[in-house]
Amino acid sequence: MIKLVFCLKRLPGLSVEDFHSYWRNIHAPLVVRHKCVLKIRRYVQFHTSVDALTDRLRGFRQSPEPYDGIAEIWYESRDALVSLGRDPDAKTASRELREDEARFVDLSASPIWIGEDVPIIS
Repeated sequence: MIKLVFCLKRLPGLSVEDFHSYWRNIHAPLVVRHKCVLKIRRYVQFHTSVDALTDRLRGFRQSPEPYDGIAEIWYESRDALVSLGRDPDAKTASRELREDEARFVDLSASPIWIGEDVPIIS
């Protein structure tokens, strides 16, 4: 399995509540609709909770502002992910997701990468 990780920062001017609502209620169903053509094995949204505990942890570690959330998308293999670039239907679905992301995600401030989980404690 290979995982794509996308750290999300909301668009400036978009409230935290509106960001999380859009991501969960509008964008997630769009991902579900395209899961087969995009060969998605698993999709998880991690919605950041900014509260006193988060602030204390950040202060202790002297860390920057957190991302608004993290999307994790699993694929069977690297080859499965690469093959999407050769599939016209997958290209169309990917374009639709990208256009929707631009409605609530500051894409220029939201890094994306692929990697593999290395369980240490499970």
